[in-house]
Amino acid sequence: MPPRKKTDAAAKPRKRTAKVQPGSRGLAASELGQVDASAEKELCDAIRADGGSPLAVYRDPLGGHVVVFAGLPLDKVEPTPYQRDVSPMHVKRLTSAIDRVGRYLDPIIAVRQDGRYWTPNGGHRLAVCRALGMRAIVALVLPEASVAYQILALNTEKAHNLKERALEVIRMYRGLVGASPDEKETVFAPQFEEASLATLGIGYEKRPRYSAGAYNPVVRRVEAFLDKPLGEALALREARADRLLELDDQVVAVVDALKQQGLESPYLKSFVVARINPLRFTRGDGGDFDAVIGKMLESAKKFDAGSVKKEDMARMGGAPAEPEE
Repeated sequence: MPPRKKTDAAAKPRKRTAKVQPGSRGLAASELGQVDASAEKELCDAIRADGGSPLAVYRDPLGGHVVVFAGLPLDKVEPTPYQRDVSPMHVKRLTSAIDRVGRYLDPIIAVRQDGRYWTPNGGHRLAVCRALGMRAIVALVLPEASVAYQILALNTEKAHNLKERALEVIRMYRGLVGASPDEKETVFAPQFEEASLATLGIGYEKRPRYSAGAYNPVVRRVEAFLDKPLGEALALREARADRLLELDDQVVAVVDALKQQGLESPYLKSFVVARINPLRFTRGDGGDFDAVIGKMLESAKKFDAGSVKKEDMARMGGAPAEPEE
């Protein structure tokens, strides 16, 4: 048997992550309660004025930041407007589990906003508390409101699919445009994770049944975080989303033509997108967004559905496009 050819991935040495020594970071347990008596007095006073109750002030064990553990009136707490929608099934299951235990033991994270409290990670738990008729909820109240835009990375209540992630990012994006329109988009790259998610999120806003999964492999390669103020960058992403929806219209027309020929498969849209993808046999960055999507749009308009055979579909690999709801 001839020796296997090394791939580029195999040829490149892997960068090793430095091993963290146990007990080398953060505070000792005995240090968590070492907080100045006046620390966050203003926040504690505000919580009391809002009808809540500060229960403890401590420092978090990793960064030593001050946190106020408090009881909050449930009617003054709401999810941040940029996170995903709650899942009714998840709420139903969680409600049953908490009601069965008869105890609420999972504090949410919250930041104070004009006499109300936003939680970036407690949407499902809020819905459960309301379903159970509770009057109050316990929360870790953070003094820095800006942390709410970073905390979504810690949200593990429910796995994200592409649609949820994209909608979450664009809602966060719009919230940040209102709060910090002059900050550059590149500053928020850690929160947004992938530049393509903002563009695809706009697509989902405009067309909830949009199956962006078929286009995401291409969009990820031609999108990058923009060195522009958020307000300006958002306008550009709106235009790019419109371009993708125009492309989707043409692809759907081709899929309909294939179906009229008797071709039925969950892979039809992925098949068409693969055929018109100019990056299909290339590697690395995909180049200019407008140029690549423009080529795909022209190819979709010229697509000859009559030339597609059943055996072409049989050779189609990979996963089907996301089902349209």
